[in-house]
Amino acid sequence: MPLRADYLLNRPFPSIEHAYSLRDTQVYALGLGLGSDPLDAGQLRYVYEGSDGQSLRALPTMANVLAYPGFWAREPDTGIDWQKILHAEQEITIHAPLPASGRINGTTRITGLWDKGRDKGAFLQQTREIADAQTGRLLATVVQLSLLRGDGGFGAGGSAGAPPAPHAMPDGPPDHVCDLSTPGQLALIYRLSGDLNPLHADPAVAAAAGFARPILHGMALMGVAAHAVLRTVLDYDDARFAGMRVRFTAPAWPGDTLRTEMWLRSGTVSLRVTAVERNVVVLNNARVDLR
Repeated sequence: MPLRADYLLNRPFPSIEHAYSLRDTQVYALGLGLGSDPLDAGQLRYVYEGSDGQSLRALPTMANVLAYPGFWAREPDTGIDWQKILHAEQEITIHAPLPASGRINGTTRITGLWDKGRDKGAFLQQTREIADAQTGRLLATVVQLSLLRGDGGFGAGGSAGAPPAPHAMPDGPPDHVCDLSTPGQLALIYRLSGDLNPLHADPAVAAAAGFARPILHGMALMGVAAHAVLRTVLDYDDARFAGMRVRFTAPAWPGDTLRTEMWLRSGTVSLRVTAVERNVVVLNNARVDLR
C-alpha cells in the first residue's frame, strides 16, 4: 500500500514498559568504548557500580535505547519503502537524570512528515517520551528524523512548514579537540543494547548494502561524541548535560579513531566528528546543550 500521510501522522503506538538493570547500563557504556582506561575514574563511574553497589551512573545518551519501539516502519500498514530509509538526525532532551536501573514507560508518536517531491523523498519525524514508570516523571524526550528516500511525492496530508533546519556551526578553529579510538568489536558490543540490525555485525549483509565491512551504529557514534564532550568539557559531570542533537553525514567503522572538534558558545557545545584514518566527516551540525 502507498504511504498515507494522514494515517501516519495519527498512527497509534503502544506504550512500552522497559525494565533495565545495572548490567544493562554498564553494557551500554562499554558499547561506546568507556572503560578503555581502567584507571580513569571518570569513565569508571559509568561501567562500575562501586564498592557500595550504588555509584553507577547512566550516560545521558542511554535515552536513545530505552523503550525503543523497534523498526516499526517495516510494518505493512505504514506504506513506507523501508529498505530506502536513512537515519538523518537524532536529538535528545534530558529533563531529569536517568536512573542507573529502573522501570520506564516510552510513548512514541509521529510529529512531522514533509514531502520533498517525487524522486526526492520525504522527511519523517518521530518523538518518544520516556517517563519513570512509578512516578510518571518525564525523564527524556527523543526525536528522530529519517529520510524516506522512496516515498516522496505523496501529495496532500503532510505537515506544514519544513523540517528543522540544521544546527549552524560556528566560524573559526575549535576550542577543544578530543580523539577517541574505537575497538574493532565496538559494534558487536553496542548491539547488545538492543539494535540487532545485522548490518552492524554480518560482513555479508554489509557487503550487500554496499559497505566494505559492518558499520558502527549511528547511535553508538552519537554516544562516542557525547563521551568526548563529557570528557573534555564537563569533566564527566553528566548533570550538566541537558541535551544533544546530531546530523549523520557518513558511516563510521568500528576501529576508527573519532576526532571530535568542539566550539563553546553561550551554554552550547557545537561539534563535528571526523574518522581520522579515512578523513571522513561522520557527524556534523551537532550540538550539546549545557546546564
